[in-house]
Amino acid sequence: MANKIIIFSGKQYSGKDTAAKILMDSMPEFKRCAMGDIIKFEYGKTHNVTYEEIEANKPKYRQGLIDLGNWGRAQDPDYWLKKIIGQSGNIVVTDVRLKHEYEVFKSAGAISIRIEVNRDLREARGGKLVGEDDVTEVDLDNVQDWDFLVDNNKDYETLKQNILKIVEKIR
Repeated sequence: MANKIIIFSGKQYSGKDTAAKILMDSMPEFKRCAMGDIIKFEYGKTHNVTYEEIEANKPKYRQGLIDLGNWGRAQDPDYWLKKIIGQSGNIVVTDVRLKHEYEVFKSAGAISIRIEVNRDLREARGGKLVGEDDVTEVDLDNVQDWDFLVDNNKDYETLKQNILKIVEKIR
């Protein structure tokens, strides 16, 4: 089981991955595991393919990854969440999007970080926003008990300073 888990949440183009990278640069004992990564790791083991190969050729492996993801969820809705929690070491999950995922990770003792950015700035950073009303974009909007709430409406340096303050509190 993971020693420590830190989860990030936020809407598309909010800076979740950037914030997680800042944190992991300061805490190298943590490894990244996005929700999709665990499926890629398992697919790679089964098909003798590296994670890097899958990332470099996503279209080639997409259907197989979808099929494996669906297979796992058919076994148990928490199948992939349990796989992440079951890893050894310290884990950073960069893309928690659903209440159920949030609750499973919190019950496993995860530290939660929500990245907040206004819509116009997210659009300026990432381009056209797609699926803004999708459950994966709105399901965590009303969660109030984040361990840390980060305003990312300014520049990279401000985000970095805010994340480094969290790192100090976590240590």
